[in-house]
Amino acid sequence: MKIKITFISLLTSFLCLAQSKEIDTKPELKTETIEKNYDIKNEIYEEKYVLINGIEQWVTIKGNPSKPIILFIHGGPGSTISPYIDVLYKDLEKDFIIVQWDQRGAGRTYGRNSPPEELTPEYLKSNPLTLEQMTSDGVCVSEYLLKHLGKQKIILAGTSWGSSLGVKIVSKRPDLFYAYVGHSQIVSPGINLELYTKIYKMAEDRNDKESLEILNTIGKPPYSRAKSCGLLFKVLKKYERANSTPAPNNWFQLSPDYDNEIDEKNREDGDDYSFVNYVGDDKLGVQSMISTINLMRDNLDFKIPVYLIQGNEDIMTPKENSKKYFDKIKAPKKEYFLLPKAAHGFNQSVVETQYKIFKSIKTL
Repeated sequence: MKIKITFISLLTSFLCLAQSKEIDTKPELKTETIEKNYDIKNEIYEEKYVLINGIEQWVTIKGNPSKPIILFIHGGPGSTISPYIDVLYKDLEKDFIIVQWDQRGAGRTYGRNSPPEELTPEYLKSNPLTLEQMTSDGVCVSEYLLKHLGKQKIILAGTSWGSSLGVKIVSKRPDLFYAYVGHSQIVSPGINLELYTKIYKMAEDRNDKESLEILNTIGKPPYSRAKSCGLLFKVLKKYERANSTPAPNNWFQLSPDYDNEIDEKNREDGDDYSFVNYVGDDKLGVQSMISTINLMRDNLDFKIPVYLIQGNEDIMTPKENSKKYFDKIKAPKKEYFLLPKAAHGFNQSVVETQYKIFKSIKTL
């Protein structure tokens, strides 16, 4: 039986180095991807699988080889940015090496390691995602990049789910990084009555019968099924979009290399797989990664500069939570950027603020 979930995208060191080697194999039928490696003057362009903690994971490296590395930790979990990078961050490539990593359970990494047929309850139960495992993956990816590209440190940028993972990575191995840049920072991402009530009131104020029907059907949290969480997020995203400035239409048009049935299936199934692991599902026997995240309790002390970018209209990770967390953080340097007309996702002001921060970070 295939799993079908209502999903709304939100996404030891010696051992790591030993396992982080490039894989030069012919693409398997189920992925049909082509590994590329172009070394042009003043430009690096690599797309390939890298062995990270025992599985092949998809990594893309593009930009100016003489410049610092930025490693982006995508949100979701499961919402890879690799298919959109040629538009979204193209302008950064002259000043940085831009690295995208399809995390365990997402995109092409999921496709490379997924079940041969369909995503089943049995596969979900026997292949859990954990924050600890993915943190270890992130450290290993970082070590691989430093060795492979001959650099000293990395700028790490995380968004949404990637912001919680990013904090865990830089906390575990601060020596690998110049700075941490968090966007839509997750602090303690419980799906609680306060969030439900806030969304319900928005729907009532607008006499939004469609959204009220969804909210009444799923009822108040806590939820035992991932589908209920997905439906709540569907209404949430509707109101975030209504109150914020959207990203340009061309930002999230698929790159031609990713515009095919196989990659589409891997993205969709990876989204479902990752999301169930993120919120949990009692019937499927899948534990929630959300329940393991409490940065206010576990991650207040940083040995590197910290920059947080917050959308004023963000409902998913509201400014009240991220600002409270920011105020408690101890770091050599910290800055907080509250952006009007920005919500949980990307828009022009978010990317411009990221670029401003990246350029300001001392990388010598």
